[in-house]
Amino acid sequence: MKSLFDPVHVGNLNLPNRIVMAPLTRNRAPSALPTPLMAQYYAQRASAGLIISEATAITHEGQGYADVPGLYSTEQLDGWKKVTRAVHDKGGRIYCQLWHVGRVSHVDLQPGGQKPVAPSALTAHTQTYLVKNGVGTFVATSEPRALDSEELPRVVRDFRHAARNAISAGFDGVEVHGANGYLLDQFLKTGSNQRTDDYGGSIENRARLLLEVMREVIEEVGHGRVGLRLSPVTPANDIVDADPQPLFDYVVRQLAPMQFAYLHLIEGATGGPREVDGRPFDYAALRKAWHAAGAKGAWMVNNGYDRPLADHAIAEGADLVAFGRPYIANPDLVERLRKNAPLNKIDKATLYGGGEKGYTDYPALAR
Repeated sequence: MKSLFDPVHVGNLNLPNRIVMAPLTRNRAPSALPTPLMAQYYAQRASAGLIISEATAITHEGQGYADVPGLYSTEQLDGWKKVTRAVHDKGGRIYCQLWHVGRVSHVDLQPGGQKPVAPSALTAHTQTYLVKNGVGTFVATSEPRALDSEELPRVVRDFRHAARNAISAGFDGVEVHGANGYLLDQFLKTGSNQRTDDYGGSIENRARLLLEVMREVIEEVGHGRVGLRLSPVTPANDIVDADPQPLFDYVVRQLAPMQFAYLHLIEGATGGPREVDGRPFDYAALRKAWHAAGAKGAWMVNNGYDRPLADHAIAEGADLVAFGRPYIANPDLVERLRKNAPLNKIDKATLYGGGEKGYTDYPALAR
């Protein structure tokens, strides 16, 4: 029987265990620049089978929160090189999550103060994070404008270019962020996509942009260096779809022949219940559809996992289990899970913004 602590081959990498550090936004990259403190933070967590970086904006337009890193300037790439080098020096492996927030942004964060972009001009009833006079605060998102169809090839190229930048910065691969109510998820779902062109209406049309992005990113960096994150039913960032099961059945069947490294599924509401509005989603059926369509990539599960749940998921056929919040306060999470040791508690006041407090100062197990 497979164990959470067994090695596994994923894409181009041999992982020493099946424990993944999920992307965690921490808002500690002033001016969108990765810092030496970030290098220390990620290196502390290098015992994970795989680290997936915090969501990283592919362009200035893709930026949606203050003090989150980017992947589109020379200075940003130089900063990321220090992070990836620190992780590799500790024997770790790290992917970069490629992020375009779409409508989940604010005019103060956009180039020239322009409106954020989206599939349709529908405001997301959620909040973003700004820093004013050195103080971080959550504010309502701005009204977006709908992307013209002529702009969409440029968005696809932006993802491709960011993937190339990530590899040049030393990342082992990239994860395309298609989840949590951000741009690609906005195109997928009926609650945010009211287009009447080739990118709206039918399931096939709504999935078009995601599939185009995946093809381009894979062509750029190779299928063994690409993952994808999806969240079929999370309501995060005011996202909803009228009928998600057939939508995501179609999506995974189209993705499977691309033979990329892994598919990362958020089961239920991000950071919340596994059922949303009392409507169950059949993840087992989705995994069967993935494999039935010929996929060889790893199946990664995520959302509120602890050791018993993770053991059960691996026994039931998952290849990888992603842990999010436990990694904030437990840099040595792999060892703690292996020993069934107590976990450090999170200091919620230091989750977003700040310095080393609540970031790099959580203790490891005494040896």
